[in-house]
Amino acid sequence: MPNGSEQPTAYGEGDLTYEDYLRVKDLLSLQHPQSEPPHHDEMLFIIIHQSYELWFKLLLHEIDTATQHLHEGNKLQARHFTNRVVEIMDLLTRQIHILETMDPVDFLQFRDRLAPASGFQSIQFRQLEYALGLKDESYLEFFDDESTKRLKQRLEQPSLRDAYYGMLAQRDNEIPPKTAAPSQDEDPDEAILHTLQELYEDPSSQHPLYLLTESLVSLDQQFGLWREHHVRVVERIIGHKRGTGGSSGVEYLKKTTTKRLFPHLWNIRTYLEGDRVNDA
Repeated sequence: MPNGSEQPTAYGEGDLTYEDYLRVKDLLSLQHPQSEPPHHDEMLFIIIHQSYELWFKLLLHEIDTATQHLHEGNKLQARHFTNRVVEIMDLLTRQIHILETMDPVDFLQFRDRLAPASGFQSIQFRQLEYALGLKDESYLEFFDDESTKRLKQRLEQPSLRDAYYGMLAQRDNEIPPKTAAPSQDEDPDEAILHTLQELYEDPSSQHPLYLLTESLVSLDQQFGLWREHHVRVVERIIGHKRGTGGSSGVEYLKKTTTKRLFPHLWNIRTYLEGDRVNDA
């Protein structure tokens, strides 16, 4: 019988431990500096980027779940997982500034050892872009056969953006089921703007959809902020040197900051009027 004098039970053979469950020994064995002798800051650089890859794995997991809920019409559940993605992206935006604790000259002591490896080659980040709706097929030529196959699978799968616009199309027959996002220079789709205008001017009539839509705006904003912070951190550390993978470095990264996941959700702000339908 339980009593106040009982001692904690010792782990027996075969019991699951914290280290076993998280495979801590495996995780801690994966940091291998390339500099010789190992530069002190290279450990920081490796762990930051390995952490990003773990977070990318979780982001893909959550985005896929949110996308599935959209296909099933579960707006609030989709919003729940979208909000989680926003929080993770916020963390990643703050995390990247840890790299600024490296002095530029110290980074240069081991930077050349990284070539031709580059963050440009992160297959998970490309999958993440595709899962969100930024499906640039030109990236396929930069990866090996196995990675290209994984990217093509993502390219063919419905993205979060596809699922959202598909849901809008179910509500409004004038919206095509598959809607490609407009570029910065193209006019937005009038049918989508009309549907969004009705939503924003009377959010209480479709409150779950309104909440979901605003969460997607937050996701788009946070993703863009991460890109902008990434540019500034890279520029602060290496200036305008070329990337280790051969890209133009900061100039290439700057071009990515204009990409929108949901351009229509930003464009609609321009067309909204001051009058709103008030609750009775």
